[in-house]
Parts: sequence; C-alpha cells; structure tokens
Amino acid sequence: MTSDEVSLGSLTKGESGIILRINQKGAARQRLMAMGIVKGVEISVERKAPLGDPIDFLLKDYHLSLRKSEADLIVIERTHS
Repeated sequence: MTSDEVSLGSLTKGESGIILRINQKGAARQRLMAMGIVKGVEISVERKAPLGDPIDFLLKDYHLSLRKSEADLIVIERTHS
C-alpha cells in the first residue's frame, strides 16, 4: 500500500476514499461486490458504533454497515478535501 492507500476500516467519521481492491477471495469477495463494493466507487464513513464495530458507510446513495474485520479487507485511496 502507498501512503494514500489505507484499509477502509481505518477511516474515521467523515473521511472518504475511492475503492481500489478487495483483499479477499471466493464467496466473501463476491458478497462484498454484490453489495456495491467495487473498484472506483467513492465510499465515506457516516458513523461508527461506540466500540467501533459495526461501521456505517455511504456509497452509491445508500447506507451499508460492515464489520470492522470486513472493512479491513477493502483497500481504498483516501480522498483529500
């Protein structure tokens, strides 16, 4: 990963990025892709649960909640505002 490449799970509330890849194979990868986690999509953190799990994301005009362990499998390029 380069300096701007981070895992989706490491973002804080209000941060966003562009999805680069999913570091997972098989059925888990297909499930994430079916939920809209595909290369080139912008995704942002809307809110985190008090203990950090799950995390609510906004992408393609809908909300998606993922476990932190799932979000850590997704590599994004952080966008700078």
